[in-house]
Amino acid sequence: MLKINYDLKKSIRGAFGEELAELGAKNSDIVALDADLSGSTQTSLFAKAFPERFFDVGIAEQDLMTTALGLSLTGKIPFTATFAVFATGRAYDQIRNSICYQKANVKIIGAHGGITVGEDGASHQALEDISLMRGLPNMTVIVPGDYEQTRQAVRFASEYNGPVYIRLSRMNVPDVFDRNYKFDLNKAVILKEGADVTLFTCGDILSEVIRAGEILEQKGISAEIVNIPVIKPLDRKTVLESVNKTKLAVIVENHSIIGGLGSAVCEVLSENVPHRAVRIGINDVFGQSGKPDELLKFYGLDAESIANKVIEIKK
Repeated sequence: MLKINYDLKKSIRGAFGEELAELGAKNSDIVALDADLSGSTQTSLFAKAFPERFFDVGIAEQDLMTTALGLSLTGKIPFTATFAVFATGRAYDQIRNSICYQKANVKIIGAHGGITVGEDGASHQALEDISLMRGLPNMTVIVPGDYEQTRQAVRFASEYNGPVYIRLSRMNVPDVFDRNYKFDLNKAVILKEGADVTLFTCGDILSEVIRAGEILEQKGISAEIVNIPVIKPLDRKTVLESVNKTKLAVIVENHSIIGGLGSAVCEVLSENVPHRAVRIGINDVFGQSGKPDELLKFYGLDAESIANKVIEIKK
């Protein structure tokens, strides 16, 4: 079993801010744009280091995206950052028709994704952003699960030519990966092999799924745990190989069960294999205000709830 210190947690947003500042020191073409949230998104680190390459457009997400587009057309590599619900919702038309249609080299960082935004409540909890971005041609969608994976995903985005959406969490999370990890756009990560069920997941609840696997192990259920940080393009090969072995897929995500990782995996399975798949996520409802841990438990996304759901399915 993986050895994880669940009590030691790091900021995914911090990983983004630190990596962006480091990349900015190496590449003068990288610029950062924010929508009056640089403290929350951590672009403030880049702004402090490179004030001449930082642009705060104010609370104007549509301007954020079109300004980034213009900068990309001059050869710059713009990273835009704001809350995921505003980046993908308020600026959807600009992302679709201006950025993706032209395959512009714009990187969109959607911070505070999922219900783990917490007390900010339903208006700020992006539960459909992966679905919106996954449906766009030319868009790459990445949902990193810890500090190191986030740093490497941001580094990848800076080197990749084309639109990229990276979804970040507000919640601090335990380390799962170390510096030996290598981000690969085309490969999911099998964290633990198992025989009875495959648990697929992404994002900030990765450690909850790993802990759920530990609970299941104690109950005599062997869970294969697969981290899928790249929702699009999806690693179809790993998905199929794993489910053909375990005969049961359970997809867990901090997102609506409609249109996110669960939908992506189910699409692949329905076209290729006759095995059962169950989605665990937000069941087509809005979120609400509460502490992140309370909300995870309420919506069945904490380790114990995930394990209990799998046990129920296996009966």
